[in-house]
Amino acid sequence: MKRDVVIVGGGLAGLTLALQLRSRLPALAITVLERNELPLPEAAHKVGESTVEIGAHYLDTVLGLDGHLREHQLRKFGFRFFFSDRRDDIDAVTELGASTYLHTPGYQIDRGILENFLCERVRAHGIELITGATVREIALADEGPHQVRFVTDAETELAADWLVDASGRAGLLRQQLGLKVDNGHHANAAWFRLSTRVEIDDWSADADWHARCFARERWLSTNHLVGPGYWVWLIPLSSGSHSIGIVADEAMHPLRSFNSFERALDWLRTHQPKLAGIVERERDQLQDFIALRHFSYGCKRVFSAKRWALTGEAGLFLDPFYSPGTDFIAISNTYITELVARERAGESIEMHAHIFEQIYFSFYESTLALYRDQYAMFGDAEAMPAKVIWDYAYYWGILCQFFFQHRLTDIVSLSRLKKELNAAQAINLRVQELLRTWARAQQPANPARMLDQAALPWFAELNRSLGDRLDDAGFLARIRRNTTLLHELATEILARARQAVPGIDANELEKALADFAVAPAASPLLFRPAA
Repeated sequence: MKRDVVIVGGGLAGLTLALQLRSRLPALAITVLERNELPLPEAAHKVGESTVEIGAHYLDTVLGLDGHLREHQLRKFGFRFFFSDRRDDIDAVTELGASTYLHTPGYQIDRGILENFLCERVRAHGIELITGATVREIALADEGPHQVRFVTDAETELAADWLVDASGRAGLLRQQLGLKVDNGHHANAAWFRLSTRVEIDDWSADADWHARCFARERWLSTNHLVGPGYWVWLIPLSSGSHSIGIVADEAMHPLRSFNSFERALDWLRTHQPKLAGIVERERDQLQDFIALRHFSYGCKRVFSAKRWALTGEAGLFLDPFYSPGTDFIAISNTYITELVARERAGESIEMHAHIFEQIYFSFYESTLALYRDQYAMFGDAEAMPAKVIWDYAYYWGILCQFFFQHRLTDIVSLSRLKKELNAAQAINLRVQELLRTWARAQQPANPARMLDQAALPWFAELNRSLGDRLDDAGFLARIRRNTTLLHELATEILARARQAVPGIDANELEKALADFAVAPAASPLLFRPAA
């Protein structure tokens, strides 16, 4: 009962890792242990129904699942935001989103359909998948194989050269080794599914509102209904169900105010009355409900040279906003696959395990800054659009470039770009601070307008550029050019904040920008402020 790799957890993280390992190392003996019986129901109640560019590229290109995604899932019409707190006239508030599809796809994922397909694919590739397996004990070894004891109909023990925990929020190794970290982001979530479409395009009969957006397909976006301290998601699933979630800062909207379906409905009646009326009308279509306290956490270790690793929620979790969950599965699985390949080739992986973990945590910390202490501004129809544009630019311009160009494990390029990457990370932190201050100091306008991301040429081009294929010199030039773009954008955000709030404290951002003096952009990068 000896295996090269045992993966504890047969959800999205574990199944995709098994396929990536099989593709890289066809001779590996891999076993995946999954506690649930299969198949999963459609619209399975799992976190992570929306993918953005890294996660989508991982699924459709790295793992070759593009056919399944096109035929059995929904292509996402980007992110869309409505500043609709306590309003039922969605056509009379500020909308932020694209009027047409941008180049690089994302998907709305019915997790039940996808994971059932992944199970079939795993088995078709000769990977052992044991379902109904409850893990009783994991014994890690400094030398020699690790031991995993589990129960199905009988108790079984496996020896594993490599042990990967993909057990999700249960985090078996994280709990066993005491690795969980409070990351200071204290937010809660509750979500449910209705077995019917929530057609946001039908929420208005106004012809001008419909004309702003392509083909009455707003419903295919991940729609965000935002207000101070919270956001509500609307995500369509290919099974015909619709996922609805409330995510809120504990200090502003305590979980107890929406931790049951009836309380959530009452909460929606106050904050999103239009949606509340639809949910009330369709309440007989309710499929499930769950509430989750303090969903965000960090982890002290995720990769070990002693041949164990954590991936997905078994390691850490940020926030469902911007849907980074599948991204971080893609990144961690890529690092784990590289470590296993190097170790199987007889290399020492001590240095690589340490460096990969440092890079992974750097990506995590940069992304965490987008969320921590930021929820209070979510209802601000001036500062929040600037934040969304900045966050996209940082994501597409830096992190996505490393993944799409297959540079995550390229230590040489990372070393050569250290100065630029450190500068971008520092400016990101300062921009997030400035945005917080800006939002606290103003009472924003919320006019009936659409801020069309597709109408920003540089923004659409940044998204399109993810499809380029670059050599070493081209990649270095791309990151340096995008770092310059971020400096230009930060300079414009600073000017906009000062225009809105004269005398705003921005000393720290000014210092960060001064270290890399960059002239302002030749033409505006942001949307015009509301009149």
